[in-house]
Amino acid sequence: MSTIVLAYSGGLDTSIIVPWLKEHYDARVICVAADVGQGDELEGVRAKAIASGADECFVEDLREEFVTDYIWPTLRAGATYGRKYLLGTSMARPLIARKQVEIARQVGATALAHGCTGKGNDQVRFELTYAAFAPDLPVIAPWRCWDIRSREDAIAYAQAHGVPITATKEKIYSRDRNIWHISHEGGVLEDPAASPPADLFMLSTSPEEAPDESEEVTIGFDKGTPVTVNGRALGAVALLSTLNAIGGRHGVGRIDLVEDRLVGMKSRGVYETPGGSLLYAAHSELEQLVLDRRTLAAKDLIAHSYGELVYDGRWWSTERDAYDAFVNVTQERVSGEVTLRLFKGSIIVAGRSSEFALYDENFVTFGADDVYNQADAAGFIRLYGLSTKVQALRDKARIDAAPSGKRAIA
Repeated sequence: MSTIVLAYSGGLDTSIIVPWLKEHYDARVICVAADVGQGDELEGVRAKAIASGADECFVEDLREEFVTDYIWPTLRAGATYGRKYLLGTSMARPLIARKQVEIARQVGATALAHGCTGKGNDQVRFELTYAAFAPDLPVIAPWRCWDIRSREDAIAYAQAHGVPITATKEKIYSRDRNIWHISHEGGVLEDPAASPPADLFMLSTSPEEAPDESEEVTIGFDKGTPVTVNGRALGAVALLSTLNAIGGRHGVGRIDLVEDRLVGMKSRGVYETPGGSLLYAAHSELEQLVLDRRTLAAKDLIAHSYGELVYDGRWWSTERDAYDAFVNVTQERVSGEVTLRLFKGSIIVAGRSSEFALYDENFVTFGADDVYNQADAAGFIRLYGLSTKVQALRDKARIDAAPSGKRAIA
């Protein structure tokens, strides 16, 4: 018999893939479930996989690796997609797929399988990782070849085959959750004019129901990496979990986005990223304090490209290695603390400090100072505006020299 290793979440799509693979291939089906911070969603996932027909299911705790090796580098780069998406699903897929390949090698797999649809981005992220680490293994993507055409069809298939699922035709959202965020797609959200239902959200309180009193949180960074919350040193997973709880109770981090999928269509997703939104706000503010203008501008260019790279699944590339090398240099002085004030969905910067701050009150004060000669500005402006002045003088000369009654071209 051949052996197929399936990236398994326990959700609707991957649950029905197990019996489908058993029906269509003379193969053992080995599931790999990655714990990247889904919480209680993984409770009983191994038993569920076996009940669905899997021969074995490996459950791998990847939370620490996910935060330190994927989330933190993306945060330090300042990468986003579509102006506001914080890349929660995009960052997790390369890690999950690489672990899937590692287990596939351990069990002598002859093929890899995933539950991504042919319309989405995840198929690219998984398969580019397969290409990087298992170019010899064929890939089975049931959503691209079976007769199931909708989530309603998938629910009917699960019911017919006795596969336990939580999705219903009333709540048919497609969700992806990890320690960084949760995404919501499908159902009523497919109409971009429709407001998300109140019961959609899972990680954050609605701003209207958030506390009537603001709360301040101080985040400390060491070379661009978050290390403390309110002065307390925390490990990566604990730090992010703490900020998720703080941001979530104040309704912070909700994003409603119509985005451009890699395959060419626009889609609508609603995201909750409470802790991540706090970290991006604080990290950006600290960079503004310690980086010079041209370095900051150059990093903003890299941030955009880094975001597209992550979104498009090109994590395992020389391109990312090069971007990381640049980002690492810029982060050498990004150490200090930023205090944020949270109130009913808003994030307000309340203060920032760093031993590497380029801000110097002696230079910018409106009071008397002994370090800045304001008369120097006159010479600077003359040189800075010299090209503008020369062009104006030449234009005036041409106009003055034009024959009477004729208009010179400036």
